[in-house]
Amino acid sequence: MDYAKIAGQVIEQAGGKENIISAVHCATRLRLQLRDENLRNEEAISDIEGVKGVFMTQTQFQIIFGSGLVNLVCAEVQKQLGQAADTVVNEKQEKKGNLLQRFVKMLSDIFVPIIPAIVAGGLLMGLNNILTSALFHGQSLIELYPQWAGLASAINTFANAPFTFLPVLIGFSATKKFGGNPYLGAAMGMIMVHPDLLNAYSIGIVEPPVWSIFGFDIPAIGYQGTVLPVLAVAFILAAIEKKLHKITPTWLDNLTTPLLSIMITSFLTFICVGPVLREAGNLLAAGITWLYNSLGFVGGGIFGLAYAPICLTGMHHSFIAIETQLISNVAQTGGSFIFTTASMNNVAQGAAVLTVLFLTKNEKMKSICSASGVSALLGITEPAMFGVTLKLKYPFYAAIIGSGVGSAYCAATKVLAQALGAAGLPGFISMKPESYLNFAIGLALSMAVSALLTMIFWKKFGIEAEEKKENN
Repeated sequence: MDYAKIAGQVIEQAGGKENIISAVHCATRLRLQLRDENLRNEEAISDIEGVKGVFMTQTQFQIIFGSGLVNLVCAEVQKQLGQAADTVVNEKQEKKGNLLQRFVKMLSDIFVPIIPAIVAGGLLMGLNNILTSALFHGQSLIELYPQWAGLASAINTFANAPFTFLPVLIGFSATKKFGGNPYLGAAMGMIMVHPDLLNAYSIGIVEPPVWSIFGFDIPAIGYQGTVLPVLAVAFILAAIEKKLHKITPTWLDNLTTPLLSIMITSFLTFICVGPVLREAGNLLAAGITWLYNSLGFVGGGIFGLAYAPICLTGMHHSFIAIETQLISNVAQTGGSFIFTTASMNNVAQGAAVLTVLFLTKNEKMKSICSASGVSALLGITEPAMFGVTLKLKYPFYAAIIGSGVGSAYCAATKVLAQALGAAGLPGFISMKPESYLNFAIGLALSMAVSALLTMIFWKKFGIEAEEKKENN
């Protein structure tokens, strides 16, 4: 595959170099910011080798290449554009869309870059669970094979690190997004998890140390595993830093701006912002968990049915903050139902696509289905949705119904994840060991209902015949 040729074709059909403001990518999609959206040729881009779908969302033109390939194509596009990998989109483009769209995009821009670190930690946590859970007649692997105890201990340390120091990752990414110095953001994250502070997971168990400053007692409590406090702190830090840059003489700027930014933000963090938002984050996670558990299978079914449509709007990125909070406090929350629902949705989309693979006679569609169907089963659904199910409509309806059925079953049996990972067939490694069987049944239900309904809709509505009419 000639990545330079593909990149050249993408640039040409997107309106040329002068029409592309920036090019970045997520897990599966090349995201182009265009000056004039009307200059793009979606039909021509859809026919480029490796392209699995195209669509316009908010302010971005997105081209689906799939996991792995998108990294290589994006790097070549950036090279041909003469653009740095971290090019920042101008503020006028950022302000397009309504308030909700901009908020969702903000969360996406902050969390997408750090997802690989969170997923790596989640999968390592799952691997540690396999080694330490009593899965074999009441005994764990390390009890059966004590020589593996050191391995389990090491993996546990590796798994916990991304969650223990999560504020550092979020601080860097969020401060960069808000226009501040990302390294100051990382420094604030480090301050929030400093080992001299009481670990956040020990609140209520150990009496926290206190700083007595000018008659005020400030509890010295860390923010391990938190999300909302770090986002707010990063915003405040960036705002203070940008203000100081404007009012500080140039000969003092490099010395006093970092000092004052960190010191002012740190005091605000421990005095008011941190405590308030830590409690807000805990209440948000607890409230959503209570709502899900209270509605039982009905709540699970509704969420499962709505998950794919939510993904289409990009709002699923807003779940990352909630899900991270749920996973980081498993002892209090019990785990994440969002990961479970995402797994049901992904395998349902995959089953619908693989069913189309066996039903269609269109060779190009078969080619798209074979790759995107397997990808969806493994946790990446964009190629499946935008390349197949949405395009044919009825397989999409079949998939969301399948997702609803599987999610309802999982909600009824209280299937929760205790780590993040690939939401799909590999999701077993992220689940609680006692949930393995019910998780498997949920996956089977999602896939079976999705595949069966796809076959029924295919015959009832003559899907392939309709597709031929549209293409002619």
